[in-house]
Amino acid sequence: MKKILFVCMGNICRSPAAEGVLKKILQENNLQDKFYVDSAGLIDYHAGEPPDDRMANIMEERGYPINHTARQINLKDFDIFDYILAVDDYVFKELNRYPIDSQKKKKILKLANFFKNFSEKEIQDPYYGNKKDFEYCLTLIEDSVQGFFNDKLISNGQKHL
Repeated sequence: MKKILFVCMGNICRSPAAEGVLKKILQENNLQDKFYVDSAGLIDYHAGEPPDDRMANIMEERGYPINHTARQINLKDFDIFDYILAVDDYVFKELNRYPIDSQKKKKILKLANFFKNFSEKEIQDPYYGNKKDFEYCLTLIEDSVQGFFNDKLISNGQKHL
């Protein structure tokens, strides 16, 4: 079973959204039993909280599951997960500062590297924005998570299980 972890700043907007998008893709492809998907935040400020209502509402409108309680990433996650996807440059840099060996650092990827239809370098945090910012953020997440699924979890019809 492959394990995927999405990481953002507080684990209430972008990373739980990416988690929900990938879970839906896996379900649509009848692969939900082959993967474990979770999300976490760099900081513990929102630990124990549900996802941001604004993101949850947009996800619900688009038919994505969002059943998550915020948590902070920890060192054990680098042992457990096969892929750790950072949503922006800051998160990527901070994850690479953890005291882990080079093999574990190879697990850390930038989600924006999997865009298929966008040229943005990262997925901006919509937290201080409006509904359109959250909608655009989710659109970017949909594109990059689909790209990640296609590039890393399946390719040429072969499932990387």
